[in-house]
Amino acid sequence: MSGPCRVLALSGSLRQRSFNTALAHAAQALAPQGMSIDVATLHGIPLYDGDIENKDGIPEAVLSLKEKILSADALLLVTPEYNNGVPGVFKNGIDWLSRTDMKTIFSGRITGLIGASMGGFGTISSQTAWLPTLKMLGVSLYSGSSLLVSRAQNSFDAEGKLQDETIQKMLSSYLQGFQTFVYASQMAKAQERKS
Repeated sequence: MSGPCRVLALSGSLRQRSFNTALAHAAQALAPQGMSIDVATLHGIPLYDGDIENKDGIPEAVLSLKEKILSADALLLVTPEYNNGVPGVFKNGIDWLSRTDMKTIFSGRITGLIGASMGGFGTISSQTAWLPTLKMLGVSLYSGSSLLVSRAQNSFDAEGKLQDETIQKMLSSYLQGFQTFVYASQMAKAQERKS
């Protein structure tokens, strides 16, 4: 495959100066040739409530995010870590998306998982906690490498730009591996359709 690789990087934080949104933008800036990355957040998505869904349907913010995911070749989840686990706002967004059309959005969806935190272990607990949910959703998860940005407050400047050269190299390497995984997955799917 040699066509463009379109990735949607979804930040799991709502904070204006979120390190994870900054990491998503750093990925956008460091995307390898042939890859384009759009950045999205979870702003505007309410807490899931079945009564709201039954009365008003799926919120517009969820439907808009759904379309962004469907228009991309791959999804990059950029997760914070709260109390050694998955942030509630991020899980809530994924839960809402699963109510729209779980199979279409997630089944076989090429997905990467990275994250940043202020702690010394990066987002290892959060990324591990995501695994059962991602398995249940049926995504095709990239596991060729990982990116766990620890002590993120030391890696980004006041404007949110990634300034740590070591993390820049690690992120670039991750994205190159992810791009290779996307192309390999697309080729495998094309072969399946031919056979």
